Amino acid sequence: MAILAQLMSKELSVIPEEASVQEAAHLMQQKRIGSLLVEKAGEYCGIITETDVVQAVAEQQDLAQLKVGRLMSSPIITVDQHLSPHYARDLMADRRIRHLAVTDGGKIVGVISVRDLLSYFKTMPNKFE
Repeated sequence: MAILAQLMSKELSVIPEEASVQEAAHLMQQKRIGSLLVEKAGEYCGIITETDVVQAVAEQQDLAQLKVGRLMSSPIITVDQHLSPHYARDLMADRRIRHLAVTDGGKIVGVISVRDLLSYFKTMPNKFE
């Protein structure tokens, strides 16, 4: 059985909390990712996702003026890298989120998204076929 360390993205994409949401949206588009870890004073203090950006657009907020720190989710919900994809799936469903920071010994070492999990589960044999 796979563990999250095998499925996660190891490249941590980070944005400062004082950056604009517009900058965050551009960075997510450029990297083709759905979330960014938010950094303050060298520490991760939150996460901003494509869903957060869509919500701000729907509320007609000025993305060039709105700071990432005002929109981010905090604290960051994490999962240990040695846990199973099933555990991450259930945690995402329970919390109604699409991204988790993956940790090793309490340190963030990656991010796993619902897309990553869907790709993994797509390769699993279907018991109902």
